[in-house]
Amino acid sequence: MNYHLKIKNYAILVSKLIRYNLKIIFANKFFFFLLAGTAFFLLVTIINLFNSESNPTAASVYYLLLVPGILLIFYPTTFGIQNDIDSRMLEVLFGIPNYRYKVWLVRIGIMYLVVFALLIILALLSTVALTTFPIMSMVFQLMFPVFFLGSLAFMFSTIARNGYGTAVIMVIIGVAFWISSGFMMESKWNLFLNPFQFPSNVNEAIWADVILKNRIYLIVGTILTILAALLNLQKREKFV
Repeated sequence: MNYHLKIKNYAILVSKLIRYNLKIIFANKFFFFLLAGTAFFLLVTIINLFNSESNPTAASVYYLLLVPGILLIFYPTTFGIQNDIDSRMLEVLFGIPNYRYKVWLVRIGIMYLVVFALLIILALLSTVALTTFPIMSMVFQLMFPVFFLGSLAFMFSTIARNGYGTAVIMVIIGVAFWISSGFMMESKWNLFLNPFQFPSNVNEAIWADVILKNRIYLIVGTILTILAALLNLQKREKFV
């Protein structure tokens, strides 16, 4: 009986923790980023629907969904530290040395799960309105650049310690990545590599190897940037 009670209490505690962190993560301006991402998706979708010459493919849908994914992850990772500072929550977290890392890791996990769920909804709408494609495979591939950019923004937020400063840095980096993707279209170093855009002049096995290496690099980059952010958060005197 005690065992079941412990499980129930633990489940209640976890649900309260998730709800509390959701309020912190998606407070203030997150709604506007959600609105912007949804508006962009709907606008492009409507243009494609009313354009008789439009022929949407899985490759074009990948880029269509990538923009909302980046917008959705942008605010919580960029302004998370500043929101903690403004609400004086950062002082509380620094007062619990071993616990604060778990809090931020839980927040990052929640951010990614929410973005994942929202992208699934948008992908479902795309299959109905535009073209058919494997939904889970599409969202799975989208999460690699989204994970990396979100973790990169989190790391820079621990350096700049200001949401607007971090936003400027991330916009510059994002533009640089986007410009470089123009001449690194089929490169394993391309952040915006589209796995659904199969190049006609590349062997299928080689292309699969390029995609695999690209995804591995993004995973490694995501882990390293998160670790760097957590190391930066050890320097209490810079934040409090």
